[in-house]
Amino acid sequence: MSETTLPSAATPPVTPPVRNVTLTQDLITLTKPKIISLLLVTTIAPMFVAGSPSWLTVLWVTIGGYLMAGGANAVNMYLDRDIDDVMVRTKLRPIPSGRMSPRAVIAFGVLIATAATYGLAQLVNVLTATLALAGFYFYVFIYTRWLKRSSPHNIVIGGAAGAFPPLVGWAAVTGSLDLGAWYLFLIIFYWTPPHFWALALNKQRDYGNAGVPMAPLVWGERETIEQMLWYTVLLVALTLLPVCFGLFGITYAVCAAVLGGLLLKGVLQVYRERNSGNWVRASWWVYKYSLLYLALLFVAMVVDRHVGR
Repeated sequence: MSETTLPSAATPPVTPPVRNVTLTQDLITLTKPKIISLLLVTTIAPMFVAGSPSWLTVLWVTIGGYLMAGGANAVNMYLDRDIDDVMVRTKLRPIPSGRMSPRAVIAFGVLIATAATYGLAQLVNVLTATLALAGFYFYVFIYTRWLKRSSPHNIVIGGAAGAFPPLVGWAAVTGSLDLGAWYLFLIIFYWTPPHFWALALNKQRDYGNAGVPMAPLVWGERETIEQMLWYTVLLVALTLLPVCFGLFGITYAVCAAVLGGLLLKGVLQVYRERNSGNWVRASWWVYKYSLLYLALLFVAMVVDRHVGR
């Protein structure tokens, strides 16, 4: 009778090799480049809506905007280092993974934000630098430090930080703010809740482990989904409102209607499934599409102003 050799229980499991991460890669990670890419679209597009900026101005705003947002994201990682360690999607960040010290991270964040403030003030204008810095402080202190861990309205109010980029871009070209700039601000403000709540619905365990009172954990899934629907309806209506005041024309109107219709369709699918609990796939689609939606909406604004008329 042949013997069957069984693996010893004491034999340690084979650990997959850990990918080496350089300091440069970690510094880039601290700035959250994937998030910043969308912020830059909503910064640069309004520049071409407001006028015809020089490419040098666009370059300085792009660099300054990246550094300012990157600094805010780095400081955010410093402040959230305790909860990043217990969330699956964040525990490999530079601080919780042990690759960088908290002191180094906050020093890096403050340094590049300071450089951005100085550069925008000197190379663009003071109003642009002031608005960019205001967005930094709003994100760091109002959202991250105060609302994120204290209220399910964290995304609704704190999300205004992500609506500052259009103001920055507009001020860079005109040196002032008018009704058009505030329209763009409000579009992002109303876009933020359905976008982030779609993510929160799929990451409830992570947020629960971290003690972050996201809407699905406090209000429940059904109430959150219903709020997503109402915010989306308001958002789609708001995106069409500038057409009534002559800010944009027919090209933008068609694009906004089609893009908004697809977003509303996705949210309605989540809404229809709210009682059955089969909303996971639909809400994940809404989250991913909402990123594309906002980028294409702002591109449509530029096309309408410079090509479509």
